[in-house]
Amino acid sequence: MKNILPLLAALTLSVAAAHTAVSAVTPALNAAVTAPKTVTLAFSEPVELRFSTFRVMAVPAGVTVAEAARRALAEKADSAALANRPASLSGAAARLALTLKPNLKSGQYVIAWKLLSEDGHPVTGQSTFRVK
Repeated sequence: MKNILPLLAALTLSVAAAHTAVSAVTPALNAAVTAPKTVTLAFSEPVELRFSTFRVMAVPAGVTVAEAARRALAEKADSAALANRPASLSGAAARLALTLKPNLKSGQYVIAWKLLSEDGHPVTGQSTFRVK
């Protein structure tokens, strides 16, 4: 019994520490594609969209992907610097499609997100794709 208690405690803590994650992104990480009309994100569990931020932006020359993601998340939803159209997000969803502006230019794009995990922790991340 003494040996089982630490195991149960460890399992409980690992479950409690789990955060919501983006489990799939389309276009896939580092994919080279013709200009897509949407990007899609799938989550490990439903997220409350009104407390989450999603942005798509061209990665400027000489800027790292991480810095481009930070800049994208700082932009207002209707910013001309963004490649996605503003979206009115509400409710919970396990999947989200963001509509992109037409005629994306060739180059690298970052998809950046900031989610509020069910346990109240923010989760940020990014993915990239390249328009041919």
